[in-house]
Formats: sequence, structure tokens, C-alpha cells
Amino acid sequence: MPSIAIKELTHKPLKEEIYDALHRQIIAGKYTPGDWLRQEDIASQMGVSMTPVREALDLLVAKGIAERVPYRGVRVREMSEKDIVEAYGMRLILEAMIAKEVALNITPEQIAELEAIMAEMDRHVELSEMPQERQLSRQFHAAVAAASGNDLLIQLYAIVSNAFPDWLLYEALYRKPELVSSSVAQTHDEHASMMEAFKKRDADKAVKVSLEHVMESGRWLETYRNIPANLLREKEKQVSHLIKKTK
Repeated sequence: MPSIAIKELTHKPLKEEIYDALHRQIIAGKYTPGDWLRQEDIASQMGVSMTPVREALDLLVAKGIAERVPYRGVRVREMSEKDIVEAYGMRLILEAMIAKEVALNITPEQIAELEAIMAEMDRHVELSEMPQERQLSRQFHAAVAAASGNDLLIQLYAIVSNAFPDWLLYEALYRKPELVSSSVAQTHDEHASMMEAFKKRDADKAVKVSLEHVMESGRWLETYRNIPANLLREKEKQVSHLIKKTK
């Protein structure tokens, strides 16, 4: 089992500190899909009781990073190629639907919230800060979904975003740290394009840039997770008619 040093922990509620430390280990590839997250071992290595460890494991499960196996424990989630492709297709469909609703319904307060999240993301640009950056990105997209004002869409998005393996993609950054600065900059630019469309209430552009943002994740899935390109392109074709030419 990977060693988890106390110095990795930060000044947050203990369960969140443990969650962050485990998350860092997972996206750094020190745990791989299928590895067991033994509650007793983690508690012993961190010098904490088992209660916050159990709560941290519950957070990992809730966020789709780990899975609970009855009578056996918690392990890093294993995703089949089929699981990943299906989640990618659903993410494309929902992002398009959400983007259109947001462009029509977003409030000034929600715009300010999204801009605040982006500003915080800009403060996390180092390799060691990728877990925080990833969590903020998920927070950004959850806030976008909330701005749609569509309760069913919000619920569906929460399910699909937990199934979508974006956290797996960040493992590539630890193998190829030279990608970090360009990845962070590209994410910022793509989020900024989404914000511009939302502020202008341009639904067509909002759909276009939101889909392009998700499709960038598709290229990472192809390049760094070896998901067959033809399967990803097939899912993209299903939403390609939604991308209208914009100025």
C-alpha cells in the first residue's frame, strides 16, 4: 500500500484532508483501478481514527472515484471501455442541453459565482495542486448545471459527472508533467469561452464551446487512456448537429 504522509494533509475537516490525500495518490497513479483502500491501513498510516477514514472513503465513492464492494470493502473504481464510452456520450448530450438552458436562464449572481470559481482555479497551476484544480473544475461544471434552473437536468448531470472518468485523465499529468501548464491554460480558455457565451445569452455558441470542451476530454481519453477513436467519434456524431457555426 502506498505511504500517505501526514504532511500531505491540510487545514480542512479531517475527512476532507484524508479524501484529498487519497485523491492525490489515486490520480498520481500510486493506486490503480482495482486496488483496495483498506480503512485500517490508511488510519494507521495517517495516525487517525477509522471514523474520518470511513467518511473519506464514502466521499471517494460518492464522487465515482472508488466503489464499495459488499462484504469486502472499498477499491479504486474499475471502468470498462464500454463504461467510459457510454459516460462520454451521456456527458456530451447533457452538456449541450445544460449550456442552452444556462444561456437563457443564468443570473448575474450565478455569473459572479462561476467567475469566482475560475479565479480560484487560476491559483492552482502546479502539478501538486492538480487535485484541487480538478475539484474546482468539477465545482465549476456543477455550478453551470445549477444555473440551468432545470432540476432534472441537474440531477442527471450529477450522476453522469460521477460516472465520467475525468479524474483518470489527470494521471497522465503525473506521467507527463510538461503537459500541466498547457492543460491548465486550455481549461481556463475553454471555461472563459463558455462564460462569454453565457453572458451574451448566446445559446448556439454556448452549446458549441461546451461540447468542444468535453470533446477535448475525448481526445485525452483516446491519447492517454487508449479508448478507441472510432467509439468516441461515434458518440460525438450523435451531437454534431447541435454545433452551429457562430461568429
